[in-house]
Amino acid sequence: MNENPLKKLVELQKQGKSVGIYSVCSANGYVIEAALKRGLSDGSCVLIESTANQCDQNGGYTGMKPMDFKKFVLGIAEQVGFDTGRLFLGGDHLGPLTFAGKPEAQAMADARLSDEIIARRGARLARVAEETYRKLLETEPDAIAPVYIVGSEVPIPGGQVGADQGVQVTRVEDFKNTVAAFEAAFRKEGLDEAWNNVIAVVVQPGVEEKDSGCTEYDRAKAAELMASIKDFPNLVFEGHSTDYQTKIKLRELIEDGVGILKVGPALTFAMREGMFALAHIEEELLYGTEIEPSNFIRTLDEAMLADGKHWRKHYQGTELEQRMKRKYSFSDRCRYYMPTPEVEAAKERLIGNLRTQGIPLNLLSQFMPIQYTKVREGVLENDPVALVEDRITNTIDEYLYATHQKELM
Repeated sequence: MNENPLKKLVELQKQGKSVGIYSVCSANGYVIEAALKRGLSDGSCVLIESTANQCDQNGGYTGMKPMDFKKFVLGIAEQVGFDTGRLFLGGDHLGPLTFAGKPEAQAMADARLSDEIIARRGARLARVAEETYRKLLETEPDAIAPVYIVGSEVPIPGGQVGADQGVQVTRVEDFKNTVAAFEAAFRKEGLDEAWNNVIAVVVQPGVEEKDSGCTEYDRAKAAELMASIKDFPNLVFEGHSTDYQTKIKLRELIEDGVGILKVGPALTFAMREGMFALAHIEEELLYGTEIEPSNFIRTLDEAMLADGKHWRKHYQGTELEQRMKRKYSFSDRCRYYMPTPEVEAAKERLIGNLRTQGIPLNLLSQFMPIQYTKVREGVLENDPVALVEDRITNTIDEYLYATHQKELM
C-alpha cells in the first residue's frame, strides 16, 4: 500500500506545527483553475473535493459523474502545467444525500441518525473504497491509498437552511462518541488497515456563513473541543463552512487543531463578484452601441427564478429580500446555475465582448480596483478570465496564509 502524503498533515500537527490544507469544494472551472494556478505559483499542494450534489453516479447538477469530474480536474491541471503529484481529489457528503427520498435499503434514508447508524454506513462506503483501491493497484501499482474523513455532525451542502440560524460548537462528548462509533464500525467490517488511514473527524468549531456576514471563530468557545484532539494522536479536525472567516481566524483554526479547512461558497462568491464586475464594465462599454450585450446578471437571475429548487429553502424573506439574496448572499446559490445552457451562453458572450472591445483601465479601476493595480504593475493580464480568476485568488491567498501548505510536500 502506497501511503497518502496527506497523512503527513497529521504528523506535522502533532509535532506542534501550524500546518493544514484548504479544501476546494467546488466544481466551477474558474475556481478550480484559479486554485491550480495559485498552487503552481506558490509551490503548494491543492485539495479539490466534489460534493455529492455536484457530481454523483447520476451526474449531479453539473452533469458529471465522479470519473468525469476527475478527468475535468486533471484536464485543467494539464492545461496550466500543475504537477498532479501535488493534487488530491476527494468526495464530500458521500452517502444518501442526493437520493434521500428512497427507502433505506436503496438510499440510507435522510435523517439525523445515531452515531452507530452513521458509522455503519460510513464503514460500508470505506469497504467499497478499499476494494476499489485494491482493484486499481492491479493496473496502477503506484496508486496512492485513500485516506478518510469521518463524522456525524456534517452540515448540509451550502450551509444551514433558513436565515442566520445559530451554530453550536461540537460537544467533546459527541466528538469522542463519534470517533468510538466509527472505529467500532470499521473494525467490525474488518477494516483495521483502513481505520489507520482515517485522518480527520468533521466537527463544528462554531463557524457558519450568513446571508450578509458570518459567525466568526471564537477560540474561547471552542477551547474545550480543540483541546480534546490531543487525545487522538492519529487524528486532526476538519472544519466545515470556514468560508468568509478572516485570514487571522483561519490561522487560529489551524493553530488550534483543525487540519482541513473546507471552503466552497466563498470561492464561487468571489467568482460571481468578478463576473458581475465584468458585466458592469460591459454595460458601460457597450452603452449606445449596436453590439449585443450579454445581460449576464439578468440571465443568471432569470435562471434562478425559473428553477428555485437550489435556493428557495435557503433564502427567506420578502420578494425584494430574496432578490437581493439571489445575487449577493454569502450563502452563494448562484453556483448551481452557472452550468445551465443560458447562463453559460451569457458568460461566453460577456467574455467574448470584452475580449473584442478590450477593457479600459478607467473602468477596470472602477469595478476591480485590486486587479487594476496588478494590471498596472504588469503582474496580471488585462483579460476577463484572468481578472475573474485573480479575484478568486484573493480568497485563496487567505487560506494559504493560514495553512502553510508547502510544508506538506
